[in-house]
Amino acid sequence: MVCPYTWDVPGGVQEHIKELTEALIGLGHDVSVISPADDDTPLPGYVVPAGRAVPVPYNGSVARLAFGFLSAARVRRWLKEGGFDVLHVHEPAAPSLSLLACWVADGPIVATVHTANPRSRAMHAAYLALQTALEKISGWIAVSEAARTTLVEHMGGDAVLIPNGVTVSRYSRAGPLPGWPGEGGVLGFLGRIDEPRKGLDVLLRAFELLAAQRPDLRLLVAGPGDADDVRSRVRGAYRDRLILLGQVSQEDKARFYHSVDVFCAPNTGGESFGVVLIEAMAAGAPIVASDLDAFQLVLRGGQAGELFPAGDPAALAAAASRLLDDPALRARLSAAARDAVRGYDWPRVARDVVKVYEAVVPVVGKVTVAP
Repeated sequence: MVCPYTWDVPGGVQEHIKELTEALIGLGHDVSVISPADDDTPLPGYVVPAGRAVPVPYNGSVARLAFGFLSAARVRRWLKEGGFDVLHVHEPAAPSLSLLACWVADGPIVATVHTANPRSRAMHAAYLALQTALEKISGWIAVSEAARTTLVEHMGGDAVLIPNGVTVSRYSRAGPLPGWPGEGGVLGFLGRIDEPRKGLDVLLRAFELLAAQRPDLRLLVAGPGDADDVRSRVRGAYRDRLILLGQVSQEDKARFYHSVDVFCAPNTGGESFGVVLIEAMAAGAPIVASDLDAFQLVLRGGQAGELFPAGDPAALAAAASRLLDDPALRARLSAAARDAVRGYDWPRVARDVVKVYEAVVPVVGKVTVAP
């Protein structure tokens, strides 16, 4: 399996690959992952480092990618020594390891598309330029209908729809962080706090609207980024009620969702799925989310969480206020979320991925390195 983004920086694709790998290992498969990473980076035993990554603007964010002679040599050696039955690349159009692996491998290749991008001449031209690598792919997976649409519009092909997964038991069994949620109500946000499309600014404006009327309301924020910059964007009277945890461990992330009364996903765009949603759903957190197409699908059109118009702080504040004032509504949404998330449990998702492998792998044959 090939990860295009550096392993040591949290992200949805890295988390997907980690959880899928561990689910496949749990089903009895042998899995090796190659990823951008320095040689001295602590890595799981199944991850092979492919060298240092560099920051590159990509899909409205800054991704850390690896692309060059050193990375290509390491990918080639990894493929040669691995003798794999199937090569599974993620985001193969990104200028990183997945693309390199497609160029140098010869054999069954499966690709997963995570990104949803609008149709554009630039994107179409990029796909045409990469066609010699991408045409080697035997089977395509899309994590959402939005990602599948991106593939169809740019490549003209099609993909099996297999969503992101979540280890439901990890989140459902966790307890809250010490001292949380407490009295007065707690809103929660988890994500990269300095990435505009995650929508934290929308939530900060909504929090100020609510905090003026709710003297004990607090906002709990987890995720990497400049905490001082975030505090500076909140009025001084409310800053002591904004608590920033920074980047949290996997264990504390699960506990985070149990530490809030309402989890908020105010993302403004560029989301093809929404991993934080299924994590929050697995924990049973009542959710308020922007009405992005991907979020509507995950939340069953509002049955498993409240939806508000993306980018509208007043609408977010109103939706969060309804949930804070209505424990029965929160309980109802929590129960609906726990029911909806069952279909995303990783063992189930991994079995669907294996079916794609079985469809492309011949009875006899290995992935070899092209001459």
